[in-house]
Amino acid sequence: MFGALERMIAFRYLRARRQEGFISVIAIFSLTGIALGVATLIVVLAVMNGFRAELLGRILGVNGHMNVYALQGPLTDYEPLAEQIKNLPGIVSATPIIEGQVMATAGAQASGAMVRGLAADDLKAQKLISEHLSPDAFTNFNGNSVILGSRLAEKLGVRIGGTVTLISPQGSATVFGTVPRIKTYKLAGTFNVGMFEFDNSIIIMPMDTAQTFFNIDKAVTSLEVMVADPDKIRSYDLEVYNALAGKAKIYDWQQSNLSFFNAVQIERNVMFLILTLIILVAAFNIVSSMIMMVKDKGRDIAILRTMGAKRGSILRIFILAGASVGVIGTVIGFVLGVEFALHIEAIRRFIQAIIGTDLFSAEIYFLTQIPARVDPWEVGTVVGMAFGLSLLATIYPAWRAAKLDPVEALRYE
Repeated sequence: MFGALERMIAFRYLRARRQEGFISVIAIFSLTGIALGVATLIVVLAVMNGFRAELLGRILGVNGHMNVYALQGPLTDYEPLAEQIKNLPGIVSATPIIEGQVMATAGAQASGAMVRGLAADDLKAQKLISEHLSPDAFTNFNGNSVILGSRLAEKLGVRIGGTVTLISPQGSATVFGTVPRIKTYKLAGTFNVGMFEFDNSIIIMPMDTAQTFFNIDKAVTSLEVMVADPDKIRSYDLEVYNALAGKAKIYDWQQSNLSFFNAVQIERNVMFLILTLIILVAAFNIVSSMIMMVKDKGRDIAILRTMGAKRGSILRIFILAGASVGVIGTVIGFVLGVEFALHIEAIRRFIQAIIGTDLFSAEIYFLTQIPARVDPWEVGTVVGMAFGLSLLATIYPAWRAAKLDPVEALRYE
């Protein structure tokens, strides 16, 4: 496409002489702008993808994809319902659980919490929690014992083997009125799933112990259903609802977290548009530097034309000269962006160690470390967009150079 002579002249024009230094400075700024724009866009998209994936994985890893509730009150005769749901295609599991809000106290400390009653085998099947338990937590998880989120245990100041008192607002009716249920349990262990909201508020209790505490013997609050593909949860909703013949209510993860994930998606799209403007501004810098180069090289263009160079050849010379700035900037931005995204947590810790300030507070961002997931398709889109804008930015200046009349260019030389 580009001849050897055209490449030689184009790259020679990029190496500006002393009197053309200003043009070279603009080209350098254009290259830097494109590199920074591409790198920033890649990093931001990777972090936004990582946030969504981590939050989705952790939320669903603890709460499940779908919950089946009784039409009113607790869910009784739940074991046949669980077996019926498990036999449906695409259903991975249907776990009976008990959930209830409590006030947890230890010593002078108190905190609100959510109790989740689970059978030991069901707890073991929840990999997100079971793989992040303290040693011997399973061994001690029986009878009058509970497992606390690590941050909740730290807040209450209770250690493994110590005791924690739970107060349920759903009290027992007496002649003196409703009395809250209060019971003390032994701390069997802790878990740390890396999400502040769960580590700071979840208490896991054996199923039979939870049934006794919440006074719902031989019943559960819901069945927690896991499916093969969470993104297609609506089709599973219909399948489960039809199988149960309307005998229960269904509430899936999209209904409970829809506004949250919509906010993440909107923020991601807005950041993409804003950061694309950086690349667009850099492309306009290419236009200005190329127009100045064409004006400065008018005499050279005229000489080339009089020596037999065709307009197409002049067009290709200046397209190559301008596009080279964009290509080099895009390649640098691609390398910087991907490397930064892949090592962002290590970079965060390094900067944090230098300045001595927590840059990623778990209380604010829900997660304990910065997640990043590089999507090859998105990176390809960013790189292709940068290439395209760089190429478009060269067309008008190159067209002006090709249309230059050699007689007019040489008349006043």
